[in-house]
Amino acid sequence: MAKQKSGEIIVGLDIGTTKICAIVGELTDSGIDIIGIGTHPSKGLRKGVVVNIEATVSSIRRAVEEAELMAGAEISHVYTGIAGGHIKGFNSQGIVAVKDKEVREADIARVIDAAKAVAIPLDREVIHVLPQEFIIDDQGGIKEPLGMAGVRLEAKVHIVTGAVSSAQNIVKCANRTGLNVSDIVLQPLASAEAVLGEDEKELGVCLVDIGGGTTDIAIFSGGSIVHTAVIALGGNNLTSDIAIGLRTPAHEAERIKQKYGCALSSLINKDDTIEVPSVGGRHPRVLGRQILCEILEPRVEEIFQLVHREIQKCGYEDLLASGVVITGGSTLLAGMPELAEEVLGLPVRRGMPRGIGGLVDVVKSPMYATGVGLVVYGARHLDRRMFRIREENVYKKVKGRMREWLEEIF
Repeated sequence: MAKQKSGEIIVGLDIGTTKICAIVGELTDSGIDIIGIGTHPSKGLRKGVVVNIEATVSSIRRAVEEAELMAGAEISHVYTGIAGGHIKGFNSQGIVAVKDKEVREADIARVIDAAKAVAIPLDREVIHVLPQEFIIDDQGGIKEPLGMAGVRLEAKVHIVTGAVSSAQNIVKCANRTGLNVSDIVLQPLASAEAVLGEDEKELGVCLVDIGGGTTDIAIFSGGSIVHTAVIALGGNNLTSDIAIGLRTPAHEAERIKQKYGCALSSLINKDDTIEVPSVGGRHPRVLGRQILCEILEPRVEEIFQLVHREIQKCGYEDLLASGVVITGGSTLLAGMPELAEEVLGLPVRRGMPRGIGGLVDVVKSPMYATGVGLVVYGARHLDRRMFRIREENVYKKVKGRMREWLEEIF
């Protein structure tokens, strides 16, 4: 973990399809305290990808202002998440010879560079290179090779790539609101920081983050991430199914889903009824709650069937001893863990942010998992460089670097 300065402010900006959420964390001697939170409905995203910069900028500004007001601090740097169907993850490995027969920082950097040396199309860029394990002279399972003796160093890594344009649009939106992006983080990776325990990652666990536009999957085994995937289905699909099935406006469909929705028909009392507003000024109708459940259940089942297919495809189904952790705003739907257990055949629990202090009661909900996770990720990687759009003025870069050197010398 990076050297922590107590009192330092770290901000996670979760740019989601349904909401934009800014969470402010303060580093303390005992860990991280959440001191501010701001949310605003998101208008400019579709399936996790920015489709309207103006609308996104406006929503970010509102969320950040609210968080600043609550935290009583000015926000200038943020860690932001990225998701969407364009995200692709794959495993790779690299081998190098160890100089001086002892592994140094430079050797670790070289072996990760070697593992990273794979052909990536020009329209994609590497978002993360996540080391899984190091192997020194056929001795595997090493997490921290620094200082160990050996002549050959191997690294197994998981590489996450995304569309250049999507990453640039996220940075652009943040920059337009006067924010600098310290790093872009894969959303399920951020959520994992907030809701998973180290023992779960060690035993093997699948994190399923069901947001508004996408369902993100991250599989951990042996303490490391081994597979990532994104499914382009989420809570918005449930809302649009209700709107069409019950012939009601979208905002009313969202309200009905949150208030009366249930993913498992066996949990519902047969006599329960709901009042459904109609479109075009017609009178509201009273329908059985069972009808609502019959609309939701097949769609939730479809999402978990796609998750199951993804788990089978990567071959880690038998290694998930800790089962599945579901998180994200859509998992607040009643009956979702029970239906997930039925479809996946594994133990399932809802993931809440944990291991934090401060405004715990406010953020103790699956919908804030990514935002809190971005703060935790930021605290772990405080010394990381700033993430900027590629076409930055080289002259400015060199000038800034030279100024830093001169300040160090004098």
